[in-house]
Amino acid sequence: MIEKVKTDKKKLLIYAHYYIPDVASTGQILRELAEGMIDEFDITIICVVPSYTGKVADEYKKKIFYKEEINGVNVTRIRVPEFSKSNKISRVKNILSYFIGAMIATFKVGKMDYVYSISQPPILGGLLGVWGKWMKRAKYIYNIQDFNPEQTMAVGYSKNKLILKAMMWFDKFSCKQADKVIVVGRDMVETLKGRFKGRKVPNHTFINNWIDEKEIYPLPADHEKVLAFKEKYGLQDKFIIMYSGNLGLYYDLENLMNVIEKFKAREDVVFAFVGEGTIREKLVQYKEKNSLQNVTFIPYQDKSDLIYSLNAGDVHWCLNAKGIKGVSVPSKLYGIIAAGKPILGALEKGSEARLIIEETQCGYVTEPGNYKEVEKLIQRFLDEKESKKLTKMSERGREYLVRNLTKDVSINKYIKEI
Repeated sequence: MIEKVKTDKKKLLIYAHYYIPDVASTGQILRELAEGMIDEFDITIICVVPSYTGKVADEYKKKIFYKEEINGVNVTRIRVPEFSKSNKISRVKNILSYFIGAMIATFKVGKMDYVYSISQPPILGGLLGVWGKWMKRAKYIYNIQDFNPEQTMAVGYSKNKLILKAMMWFDKFSCKQADKVIVVGRDMVETLKGRFKGRKVPNHTFINNWIDEKEIYPLPADHEKVLAFKEKYGLQDKFIIMYSGNLGLYYDLENLMNVIEKFKAREDVVFAFVGEGTIREKLVQYKEKNSLQNVTFIPYQDKSDLIYSLNAGDVHWCLNAKGIKGVSVPSKLYGIIAAGKPILGALEKGSEARLIIEETQCGYVTEPGNYKEVEKLIQRFLDEKESKKLTKMSERGREYLVRNLTKDVSINKYIKEI
């Protein structure tokens, strides 16, 4: 009888690019989404072998495809070449290997009723979903986590008009082919409508990303593992302003180092950067060149330890570069408010993350690029660090999350929409 129930389930294929144990935020979300939907669907993931850092473990170097089962989810992994995050050509080779491998792997996973893909890698993620729809004659759900080429244009990663035009054509094609487009911010709904100038806009809906509020939650300041984290990285007895996540192009971190430098004489504060990414090396060099003793760099934390690192921060940065409004929502926002921490934000007016911060009053926020105001906000947090204001911010953020942004709330919306 149990076996019959399983075979009655509709089959759902997810193109994930990264999946656990990789620490990419989209990989973590897709893991929780897949595991949250296994009572409703028989789920298969197509992704790369663990390689988010650029390195591939020896056990994944022997074959092209690997099949695994993780917590009831079928996983087909594709071997990809190793890459360096600072080398564009090696990254392109890596991404193309996944794209071609995923197209081939589509034939290895049997009949599917639904195909779901995300907008990672840019443009290719959407096209994989179209491929899956055609090959499996299935319904296609396209989840846009980041709009491209809009994101590429916003940070000036490419200024080649021909390439950008082609990217836009292909991603609009993926949107048109989708039976449903799901975006992760209210501002992103406007971007989708804008792409189609309000005419023949694809069937779409908006569902927030989330965090598992049972995995990340506030801990007392004297919790032994929070104290151990602070001790390990020399953060004891400091007011910690933390950035936790990808040290990438989309967050204007290089310019913010100029602002941080103005506080270099303050021994009571430390600016901690937790994570890796394309510009980490530049930030480290800036620190060394300008002798910023109160800036420290900490490697990515295991997912099981994230609760301790997030709780170690007194205030957390939530950032986006100019032009990212309606294009992307920083997923780190959810972890920060889950841990009940005040936010120091540089986010555009009307962007999803800023709307949440302003609605909940769980931090101070200004426009990206307004460095004078960012400096004032840092000073304001330092002036208020002994007051009750920060505690109130923490409580408001956590309460809002528990009401609106939990894993179960969002996953139930996904099941309903699919």
